[in-house]
Amino acid sequence: MSIASEIQRLKLELPVPTKLVAVSKFHPAEAIEEAYAAGQRIFGESRVQELCEKQPLLPRDIEWHFIGHLQTNKIKQIIPFVSLIHGVDSVKVLKEINKEGEKIERVVPCLLQVFVAQEETKFGLSPDECRELAVHWDQFPFVQICGLMGMASLTENQVQIRTEFSQLKNLFEELKATLSTPAFKELSMGMSEDYKLAVECGSTMVRIGSRIFGQRQY
Repeated sequence: MSIASEIQRLKLELPVPTKLVAVSKFHPAEAIEEAYAAGQRIFGESRVQELCEKQPLLPRDIEWHFIGHLQTNKIKQIIPFVSLIHGVDSVKVLKEINKEGEKIERVVPCLLQVFVAQEETKFGLSPDECRELAVHWDQFPFVQICGLMGMASLTENQVQIRTEFSQLKNLFEELKATLSTPAFKELSMGMSEDYKLAVECGSTMVRIGSRIFGQRQY
């Protein structure tokens, strides 16, 4: 199937408010242009250098989402143009985003990445760390908290995946009530393998790569 037809299929399949993030990491600019021509506007990258190389080559109205683990020494490179940072997985990263946002007087939209999986390799804040941040959010005036992001365990156990997504959804609703700000509205969960379960559990944003672009070109 072509990139265009896969995007159209996904957009018909996903509920109307659910945003599709086309994960374009390791794929060339030509593949992104093909997806753009099919109407896709949100693209996800996970390496700062790759994102900074692609961004000037492609249409200006693309919403670039950074979806990977973000190293603090590279944050300043994407702050001027990134539309949403999904992976705020530590207070250290949050402080650095706030610092770089202040330098250019830009409030940077971000999601807090929550650790819900049963895997050591995943990054993220604990639910209690998120609650603590929500109480002291005024310390980060140059960060706009737009919601949460999380990844379920890499397993075929559907019950476990559903449980992890449901835990994330419950925390999302709890923090939404605590913060009571219209900006806090996004729950980014679900990838190519588990996005249908994620949508059932309340995801507002799915991150899909291989299903659209095929296998990655490293």
